[in-house]
Amino acid sequence: MTWRGSTSVADRIFACLPYLLPLIAALQFGRFLFQQFPILQLMLVPLLPVLQLYSVLGPFGGLIIFFVLLFAVVRNENISHFIRFNTMQAILLDIILIVSGLVVNLLTKGVQVSLVGETLYNMLFLGTLAAVIYSVVQSVMGRYAEIPTISDAVHMQVR
Repeated sequence: MTWRGSTSVADRIFACLPYLLPLIAALQFGRFLFQQFPILQLMLVPLLPVLQLYSVLGPFGGLIIFFVLLFAVVRNENISHFIRFNTMQAILLDIILIVSGLVVNLLTKGVQVSLVGETLYNMLFLGTLAAVIYSVVQSVMGRYAEIPTISDAVHMQVR
């Protein structure tokens, strides 16, 4: 749905960029898929510059980018609502992945990952990949990507 005015081409491009954050966070869950299907590693090639940026920023690179996006984009009223909405939605997807990663690490600590664990990892990776692809396609078309529950929370945060 398009509301709060029309979106320019620049707004559409900038609305897609924050979805790199949850996509990179989801890569840790895709390791079993990448082992089973090596051809999927080709999707990492476009992400290499962003991954290098993360490595330059050190172990807190994701956290730094998270706060920059939150305070410089989402809380900035001078940026269009469309960009702020998509940025906040990407941040919430990233938070969900961080919490999921912590829970999975607690459950599998010191234990070899079983078939159930691999399935959980694959589900988290593929679910995030689907949400990111859907959101980017909707953003390119100039529409708000409505992901149940997450978009409701974003609407409450971004005015």
